[in-house]
Amino acid sequence: MRFIANMILRFGVIEFLVIIIVMANVLAFLLYKFEKPLKQKKRCMYRALMMLATLAFGGIGAFFGMLFSKHGRGSRIIVAIGLVLTLIPMVHLVHALTLDRSIHYVEIEFRSVNWPEELDGYRIAFMTDFHRIPDETMRNITAELNQRNLDLLLLGGDFSMLDGHYQGTLQAIAEIVTTDGIFGVEGNHDAYWRVFPLMIELGITPLSNYGTHIRQGFYLAGIRDLWHRTHCIESAITGAYPEDFILLLSHNPDVAMQYPTDGIDLILSGHTHRGQITFFGFPIYLLRGSITEYGTRFGRGFAYSQDGVPVFTSSGIGDYYIIPRIFARPEIVIFTMFYHDTHQE
Repeated sequence: MRFIANMILRFGVIEFLVIIIVMANVLAFLLYKFEKPLKQKKRCMYRALMMLATLAFGGIGAFFGMLFSKHGRGSRIIVAIGLVLTLIPMVHLVHALTLDRSIHYVEIEFRSVNWPEELDGYRIAFMTDFHRIPDETMRNITAELNQRNLDLLLLGGDFSMLDGHYQGTLQAIAEIVTTDGIFGVEGNHDAYWRVFPLMIELGITPLSNYGTHIRQGFYLAGIRDLWHRTHCIESAITGAYPEDFILLLSHNPDVAMQYPTDGIDLILSGHTHRGQITFFGFPIYLLRGSITEYGTRFGRGFAYSQDGVPVFTSSGIGDYYIIPRIFARPEIVIFTMFYHDTHQE
């Protein structure tokens, strides 16, 4: 077990699994390719080994081995099953090694009857769940967002406290240029007493059950983490006027189902990582109930609070320690805001 753990730490989870699958397919290919007539007892043992190698993610090797074998005695049904069992994880691993390691910049137009018409075209970027995102990746994100003409940048929390990694992440974020500043809330992994002072030092405004007017008619609010601190939506929006468009930042989207959200127009959250490891994008892990109490409702994208308020949950941009993303591509979401006139429909 220690050897396997060391291999995983050395190569990475995905890379280690790729090595295992390649070895299984090489073994299966050799077993099928060089199969020879044997006596009954040895033949049964050999066939059992062939079946094991085939079903243990060696289906591709088994297929080509049987294809090029002079005897071709392998069971076509077993090979077909093994091929499916191999291709499914291979597709996921390829996705994890490619798209799941590149940031997706998602552009969304959000329209609301409460949005100030004079602020049409206002651009808000939202990123969350940074964890141990590499410093180089953060520098690339900074460079990219500085070309996106942002008016506002919002942070959904969850930095890595280990070895002070959060410091480099926040320093890179602070270099992103916006018209109206950078604001953020804490996540369940954040030591807020360390994160918030650094944010303030870098010119980033933390929102801790607090809100502020960004522009006339646009009020931004943020609350403390749902799991670890006393959070209060009412306190966060107390300074808003009845006619304001209110945007609420909450790391955990479950808040939207457990507390009144009357008067709020849009909620931005993270926390669920889109399930982190999914089956062709379906967040099976969220069904466990350990991350969210509402299954796949807040996996990724738009859902609604118990009061009918739109809640957008981002998949975030960082990996959770050594656990890879599989069909859960990291993303930064950029909302372009528009007034929506219902009378023109």
